[in-house]
Amino acid sequence: MPRSRLADVTQSLLLPPQKVFPIQVGDKLFSLSGASISSDAPSYISQYFVEQLRHNKDAAEVRTLYIDRDPATFADIALHLQGYHIEPRDGPHFVKLFTDAQSFSLPRLKARLFSSTIYIRIGDEEFQIPRDLFNSPGDSPNYFSLGYSVFFATPRDPLPGSSPQSPLRPPSILPPTVPGRSSKTFADLLHVLKGYPVEIRNEQHRNELLRDARYYHLKGLEQRLIPHHVSYNLARETAEIVIRLQDLRQSGVSFVADSDSADSPNPASPASSSSTTNPGPGWVYYQRPYVDSEASSLIIEIDDEETAVLTLSPRRASSSPAAATTGQITFHRQTLARITSLLTVIANKMSLPVTQPLGLRMLDRGAATSASPSVEAPSPPAGPGSTGLSEEDVKVRIGADADVTLNGRAWRINVAQGEDAEAEEESPMDVDDTTGQASSSVARGKKRKLDDNDDSNDDDESEGEEWIVRKAQWRLRVQVAPSSISGLEVVLGAVKIDAFTNERARNAARGFLG
Repeated sequence: MPRSRLADVTQSLLLPPQKVFPIQVGDKLFSLSGASISSDAPSYISQYFVEQLRHNKDAAEVRTLYIDRDPATFADIALHLQGYHIEPRDGPHFVKLFTDAQSFSLPRLKARLFSSTIYIRIGDEEFQIPRDLFNSPGDSPNYFSLGYSVFFATPRDPLPGSSPQSPLRPPSILPPTVPGRSSKTFADLLHVLKGYPVEIRNEQHRNELLRDARYYHLKGLEQRLIPHHVSYNLARETAEIVIRLQDLRQSGVSFVADSDSADSPNPASPASSSSTTNPGPGWVYYQRPYVDSEASSLIIEIDDEETAVLTLSPRRASSSPAAATTGQITFHRQTLARITSLLTVIANKMSLPVTQPLGLRMLDRGAATSASPSVEAPSPPAGPGSTGLSEEDVKVRIGADADVTLNGRAWRINVAQGEDAEAEEESPMDVDDTTGQASSSVARGKKRKLDDNDDSNDDDESEGEEWIVRKAQWRLRVQVAPSSISGLEVVLGAVKIDAFTNERARNAARGFLG
């Protein structure tokens, strides 16, 4: 060290560097030099001896400072004052060091402990969590960073309940614990946070990980754990993401007009297209918050069993074999609330008018709408018809490329022999608003015979067939609809459907409990 810097350091010392000062902690006597005490000052210890020297500069010896604290803990603090690096061994040791550092007002030690590894007991296991594990987007602030701020206050603030006038008696603080959570599940979360690939053993394991990730407020980690599949569809020349309806977040939903998607099949900021007055037809895209760098064409999966009834459009008398069929789908229970909220978010992204304002938090929480408790005139639950992008029953198009399982058997559109249905499927999936049929073809609406004893005949051809949808995957197409309030409407394009039409198929899928 240069002599000039050494002189500056010597002048900045509060106590004579070579003089030894006695400190009695419990039943053990410590002797620390002025340089050691001044290394983390101003503190309660340095101020005690500075006041003595100020009143009696000629005194050969100073009085001993008596502190009724744990000598073992102060031994570690003495090592810190002498320039050694100290590391808490576990949660209880961390609490002892931190409370004594606060009691003695050691600024450097307090700041270092406050920003050091997080020590916490979860379930029946002790964890040491490096703070840099939470540097990923969406993972901070979280349960641990916020909890430590409240639990131990901030480095400059005293401990809750302590007083500057009585620093030697800090309040009793227990080490941080989370007794109601699984240590095994948290160990798996830490494994993922450290950069290792997600290994989901089964659906129950995934639900446990998601539940605890939400509990600890790890939003970025939660988005990585939710069921999804991202792939590139070469036929459509766009990236696609399949995700459950209840896992959608409004910040990730966007709309891409056909003109924009033609210029850039995988735009980085598709939401920018919503700023125009009349965006025209297009597709709904989705980008997982904190995780995805680009948006992908959205395919929603509705896996709430028996919450949707699909009614196929009746067959017209002059019909010919079709490459696509249309219909309307009616949603129930929580699925109704979620699909309504999704359509509302889409309308807001496109700056379209909404006939009834809806809380957008429904989509984030997946909560069901409820009637008003008012006795005078309870308001009915909001439905898709209030969004400006649909009627109460959402329009559906089932093309030849859709994988449909009906009553446990594969179902296909009755395509005329020799007709290239796949080629017709490449046309836009817009639905004619006046006829309810696909613009490229006429729907098949003949009611199927449900079993061998069914007495239905050809007179039933005019009736629309009803399917109870068990699970389904849908693309979301926004098309022009002159009869709609907004001039646009959303059509669900079938990707994969599992449905049944009678009780026998439902009972066949039912298993025994034992």
